[in-house]
Amino acid sequence: MTKEVVGDKRSFSGKDYQDPPPEPLFDATELGKWSFYRALIAEFIATLLFLYVTVMTVIGYKSQTDQALNPDQCAGVGVLGIAWAFGGMIFILVYCTAGISGGHINPAVTFGLLLARKVTLLRAVMYMVAQCLGAICGVALVKSFQSAYYTRYGGGANGLSDGYSIGTGVAAEIIGTFVLVYTVFSATDPKRSARDSHVPVLAPLPIGFAVFIVHLATIPITGTGINPARSLGAAIIYNKDKAWDHHWIFWVGPFAGAAIAAFYHQFVLRAGAIKALGSFRSQPHV
Repeated sequence: MTKEVVGDKRSFSGKDYQDPPPEPLFDATELGKWSFYRALIAEFIATLLFLYVTVMTVIGYKSQTDQALNPDQCAGVGVLGIAWAFGGMIFILVYCTAGISGGHINPAVTFGLLLARKVTLLRAVMYMVAQCLGAICGVALVKSFQSAYYTRYGGGANGLSDGYSIGTGVAAEIIGTFVLVYTVFSATDPKRSARDSHVPVLAPLPIGFAVFIVHLATIPITGTGINPARSLGAAIIYNKDKAWDHHWIFWVGPFAGAAIAAFYHQFVLRAGAIKALGSFRSQPHV
Protein backbone atom coordinates (compact mmCIF):
# COMPACT_ATOMS: atom_id res chain seq x y z
CA MET A 1 0.00 0.00 0.00
CA THR A 2 1.34 3.42 -0.91
CA LYS A 3 0.55 6.77 0.62
CA GLU A 4 -1.53 9.22 -1.37
CA VAL A 5 0.33 12.42 -2.15
CA VAL A 6 -1.84 15.48 -1.89
CA GLY A 7 -0.89 18.87 -3.29
CA ASP A 8 0.95 20.39 -6.18
CA LYS A 9 4.33 18.79 -6.80
CA ARG A 10 5.71 22.12 -7.91
CA SER A 11 5.48 23.34 -4.29
CA PHE A 12 8.25 20.98 -3.19
CA SER A 13 11.78 22.32 -2.86
CA GLY A 14 14.96 20.51 -3.78
CA LYS A 15 15.67 19.42 -0.19
CA ASP A 16 13.65 17.39 2.27
CA TYR A 17 14.37 19.53 5.31
CA GLN A 18 13.91 23.14 6.33
CA ASP A 19 16.58 25.14 8.14
CA PRO A 20 15.03 27.28 10.86
CA PRO A 21 15.58 31.02 10.30
CA PRO A 22 18.36 32.59 12.38
CA GLU A 23 17.24 34.08 15.67
CA PRO A 24 17.46 37.88 15.98
CA LEU A 25 20.29 39.18 18.09
CA PHE A 26 17.87 41.14 20.29
CA ASP A 27 14.26 40.22 20.96
CA ALA A 28 12.70 42.10 23.88
CA THR A 29 9.33 40.39 23.30
CA GLU A 30 10.74 37.29 25.01
CA LEU A 31 10.45 39.06 28.35
CA GLY A 32 6.66 38.99 28.02
CA LYS A 33 6.41 35.27 27.39
CA TRP A 34 5.91 32.65 30.10
CA SER A 35 7.80 30.10 27.96
CA PHE A 36 10.95 32.21 28.40
CA TYR A 37 10.79 32.11 32.20
CA ARG A 38 9.81 28.44 32.16
CA ALA A 39 12.96 27.75 30.14
CA LEU A 40 15.08 29.65 32.69
CA ILE A 41 13.61 27.60 35.52
CA ALA A 42 14.30 24.40 33.58
CA GLU A 43 17.95 25.40 33.03
CA PHE A 44 18.36 26.32 36.70
CA ILE A 45 16.89 23.05 38.02
CA ALA A 46 18.71 20.90 35.46
CA THR A 47 22.10 22.43 36.29
CA LEU A 48 21.37 22.14 40.02
CA LEU A 49 20.62 18.42 39.66
CA PHE A 50 23.63 17.93 37.40
CA LEU A 51 26.05 19.42 39.92
CA TYR A 52 24.41 17.71 42.88
CA VAL A 53 24.69 14.19 41.46
CA THR A 54 28.10 14.56 39.83
CA VAL A 55 29.92 16.35 42.66
CA MET A 56 28.35 13.94 45.15
CA THR A 57 29.76 11.10 43.06
CA VAL A 58 33.25 12.67 43.07
CA ILE A 59 33.21 13.22 46.84
CA GLY A 60 31.91 9.69 47.44
CA TYR A 61 34.62 8.17 45.26
CA LYS A 62 37.41 10.07 47.03
CA SER A 63 36.11 9.08 50.46
CA GLN A 64 35.85 5.41 49.42
CA THR A 65 39.44 5.36 48.15
CA ASP A 66 40.96 7.23 51.10
CA GLN A 67 43.61 4.86 52.50
CA ALA A 68 43.05 6.21 55.99
CA LEU A 69 39.44 5.00 55.84
CA ASN A 70 39.57 2.14 53.38
CA PRO A 71 42.79 0.35 52.38
CA ASP A 72 41.05 -1.19 49.34
CA GLN A 73 42.00 1.11 46.46
CA CYS A 74 39.60 -0.73 44.16
CA ALA A 75 36.62 0.47 46.18
CA GLY A 76 34.29 3.09 44.80
CA VAL A 77 33.10 3.82 41.29
CA GLY A 78 36.51 4.81 39.91
CA VAL A 79 37.25 7.31 37.17
CA LEU A 80 35.05 5.31 34.81
CA GLY A 81 32.12 5.66 37.20
CA ILE A 82 32.67 9.40 37.57
CA ALA A 83 32.67 9.77 33.78
CA TRP A 84 29.45 7.76 33.60
CA ALA A 85 27.86 9.99 36.24
CA PHE A 86 28.59 13.13 34.22
CA GLY A 87 27.63 11.64 30.87
CA GLY A 88 24.57 9.86 32.23
CA MET A 89 23.22 12.94 33.94
CA ILE A 90 23.64 15.00 30.78
CA PHE A 91 21.76 12.35 28.82
CA ILE A 92 18.91 12.31 31.35
CA LEU A 93 18.66 16.08 31.80
CA VAL A 94 18.90 16.94 28.10
CA TYR A 95 16.18 14.38 27.43
CA CYS A 96 13.97 15.94 30.12
CA THR A 97 14.51 19.60 29.25
CA ALA A 98 15.16 19.65 25.49
CA GLY A 99 11.52 20.42 24.71
CA ILE A 100 11.38 23.24 27.26
CA SER A 101 14.68 25.11 27.10
CA GLY A 102 16.71 23.19 24.56
CA GLY A 103 18.59 21.39 27.33
CA HIS A 104 21.77 23.49 27.31
CA ILE A 105 22.85 23.01 30.97
CA ASN A 106 26.21 24.56 30.03
CA PRO A 107 27.19 28.19 29.28
CA ALA A 108 29.64 26.96 26.63
CA VAL A 109 26.85 25.18 24.74
CA THR A 110 24.69 28.29 25.03
CA PHE A 111 27.56 30.43 23.74
CA GLY A 112 28.09 28.17 20.74
CA LEU A 113 24.39 28.25 19.87
CA LEU A 114 24.40 32.04 20.24
CA LEU A 115 27.23 32.34 17.72
CA ALA A 116 25.25 30.11 15.36
CA ARG A 117 22.19 32.35 15.77
CA LYS A 118 20.18 29.57 17.38
CA VAL A 119 19.27 31.70 20.42
CA THR A 120 18.96 35.43 21.04
CA LEU A 121 21.52 37.37 23.05
CA LEU A 122 18.98 38.00 25.82
CA ARG A 123 18.12 34.32 26.12
CA ALA A 124 21.78 33.32 26.04
CA VAL A 125 22.76 35.71 28.85
CA MET A 126 19.80 34.71 31.02
CA TYR A 127 20.47 31.02 30.41
CA MET A 128 24.07 31.46 31.56
CA VAL A 129 22.93 33.26 34.72
CA ALA A 130 20.38 30.51 35.48
CA GLN A 131 22.98 27.79 34.85
CA CYS A 132 25.57 29.38 37.12
CA LEU A 133 23.04 29.93 39.91
CA GLY A 134 21.82 26.36 39.57
CA ALA A 135 25.39 25.06 39.75
CA ILE A 136 26.09 27.06 42.91
CA CYS A 137 22.93 25.76 44.58
CA GLY A 138 23.66 22.18 43.50
CA VAL A 139 27.13 22.19 45.04
CA ALA A 140 25.77 23.91 48.15
CA LEU A 141 23.41 20.96 48.60
CA VAL A 142 26.34 18.57 48.36
CA LYS A 143 28.22 20.51 51.02
CA SER A 144 25.20 20.53 53.33
CA PHE A 145 24.70 16.76 52.99
CA GLN A 146 28.39 15.77 52.96
CA SER A 147 29.83 18.36 55.33
CA ALA A 148 32.21 15.81 56.88
CA TYR A 149 33.83 14.94 53.57
CA TYR A 150 33.24 17.96 51.35
CA THR A 151 36.20 20.17 52.31
CA ARG A 152 38.52 17.24 53.02
CA TYR A 153 38.17 15.90 49.47
CA GLY A 154 38.38 19.12 47.51
CA GLY A 155 34.70 19.96 47.03
CA GLY A 156 34.65 18.56 43.51
CA ALA A 157 36.43 21.69 42.27
CA ASN A 158 38.30 21.69 38.98
CA GLY A 159 42.01 22.42 38.95
CA LEU A 160 45.11 21.90 36.87
CA SER A 161 46.78 18.66 37.97
CA ASP A 162 50.45 18.58 38.96
CA GLY A 163 52.80 17.93 36.09
CA TYR A 164 50.66 19.62 33.43
CA SER A 165 51.35 23.05 31.98
CA ILE A 166 48.77 25.80 31.64
CA GLY A 167 48.88 25.38 27.88
CA THR A 168 48.04 21.70 28.19
CA GLY A 169 45.12 22.50 30.48
CA VAL A 170 43.72 25.13 28.11
CA ALA A 171 44.14 22.80 25.13
CA ALA A 172 42.36 19.98 26.97
CA GLU A 173 39.42 22.25 27.77
CA ILE A 174 39.23 23.61 24.21
CA ILE A 175 39.32 20.19 22.57
CA GLY A 176 36.95 18.63 25.11
CA THR A 177 34.39 21.40 24.69
CA PHE A 178 34.78 21.26 20.91
CA VAL A 179 33.83 17.57 21.00
CA LEU A 180 30.77 18.31 23.13
CA VAL A 181 29.47 21.34 21.21
CA TYR A 182 30.21 19.74 17.83
CA THR A 183 28.14 16.75 18.95
CA VAL A 184 25.31 19.05 20.03
CA PHE A 185 25.24 20.71 16.60
CA SER A 186 25.38 17.39 14.78
CA ALA A 187 22.74 15.68 16.92
CA THR A 188 20.27 18.55 16.49
CA ASP A 189 20.99 19.31 12.82
CA PRO A 190 17.67 19.48 10.90
CA LYS A 191 19.39 18.01 7.85
CA ARG A 192 20.43 14.92 9.81
CA SER A 193 16.94 14.60 11.31
CA ALA A 194 15.39 14.57 7.85
CA ARG A 195 17.97 12.23 6.33
CA ASP A 196 17.81 9.74 9.21
CA SER A 197 14.06 10.05 9.80
CA HIS A 198 13.65 6.29 9.29
CA VAL A 199 16.07 5.61 12.15
CA PRO A 200 14.94 6.23 15.76
CA VAL A 201 17.62 8.77 16.76
CA LEU A 202 17.68 10.02 20.32
CA ALA A 203 19.67 13.27 20.30
CA PRO A 204 20.51 13.33 24.05
CA LEU A 205 22.28 9.96 23.76
CA PRO A 206 25.30 11.04 21.66
CA ILE A 207 25.54 14.25 23.69
CA GLY A 208 25.75 12.25 26.91
CA PHE A 209 28.31 9.91 25.37
CA ALA A 210 30.40 12.89 24.28
CA VAL A 211 30.52 14.13 27.87
CA PHE A 212 31.41 10.62 29.07
CA ILE A 213 34.27 10.17 26.60
CA VAL A 214 35.71 13.65 27.22
CA HIS A 215 35.76 13.00 30.97
CA LEU A 216 37.71 9.78 30.48
CA ALA A 217 40.34 11.71 28.54
CA THR A 218 40.65 14.89 30.61
CA ILE A 219 39.91 13.99 34.24
CA PRO A 220 43.64 13.35 34.84
CA ILE A 221 44.53 16.80 33.41
CA THR A 222 41.98 19.32 34.71
CA GLY A 223 39.32 17.20 36.40
CA THR A 224 37.32 18.01 33.25
CA GLY A 225 35.55 21.33 33.16
CA ILE A 226 34.04 21.83 29.66
CA ASN A 227 31.23 23.58 31.53
CA PRO A 228 31.97 26.99 33.11
CA ALA A 229 28.91 26.77 35.36
CA ARG A 230 30.12 23.46 36.78
CA SER A 231 33.58 24.92 37.49
CA LEU A 232 32.21 28.18 38.93
CA GLY A 233 29.69 26.52 41.23
CA ALA A 234 32.29 24.19 42.74
CA ALA A 235 34.86 27.00 43.11
CA ILE A 236 32.46 29.38 44.87
CA ILE A 237 31.22 26.85 47.42
CA TYR A 238 34.65 25.27 48.06
CA ASN A 239 36.30 28.73 48.01
CA LYS A 240 39.90 27.68 48.56
CA ASP A 241 42.94 29.06 46.76
CA LYS A 242 43.40 25.84 44.78
CA ALA A 243 39.91 26.16 43.32
CA TRP A 244 40.63 29.68 42.05
CA ASP A 245 44.15 29.00 40.77
CA HIS A 246 43.92 28.96 36.98
CA HIS A 247 40.13 29.20 37.19
CA TRP A 248 40.17 31.29 34.00
CA ILE A 249 41.15 28.14 32.10
CA PHE A 250 37.65 26.78 32.70
CA TRP A 251 36.07 29.80 31.02
CA VAL A 252 38.49 30.61 28.21
CA GLY A 253 38.94 26.98 27.15
CA PRO A 254 35.24 26.03 26.94
CA PHE A 255 34.20 29.29 25.26
CA ALA A 256 37.01 28.98 22.69
CA GLY A 257 36.13 25.34 22.02
CA ALA A 258 32.45 26.21 21.61
CA ALA A 259 33.28 29.03 19.19
CA ILE A 260 35.47 26.77 17.06
CA ALA A 261 32.77 24.07 17.00
CA ALA A 262 30.11 26.59 15.96
CA PHE A 263 32.30 27.94 13.16
CA TYR A 264 33.28 24.46 11.96
CA HIS A 265 29.71 23.17 11.84
CA GLN A 266 28.01 26.25 10.45
CA PHE A 267 30.60 27.51 7.97
CA VAL A 268 32.51 24.37 6.98
CA LEU A 269 30.17 21.40 7.23
CA ARG A 270 26.98 23.32 6.46
CA ALA A 271 28.76 25.77 4.14
CA GLY A 272 27.11 28.77 5.80
CA ALA A 273 29.53 31.25 4.26
CA ILE A 274 28.90 29.93 0.74
CA LYS A 275 25.14 30.01 1.26
CA ALA A 276 25.30 33.59 2.53
CA LEU A 277 27.42 34.63 -0.44
CA GLY A 278 25.04 32.91 -2.87
CA SER A 279 22.05 34.62 -1.27
CA PHE A 280 23.78 37.99 -1.56
CA ARG A 281 24.61 37.46 -5.23
CA SER A 282 21.04 36.39 -6.03
CA GLN A 283 19.61 39.64 -4.70
CA PRO A 284 18.99 42.44 -7.19
CA HIS A 285 21.49 45.29 -6.89
CA VAL A 286 20.99 48.81 -8.13
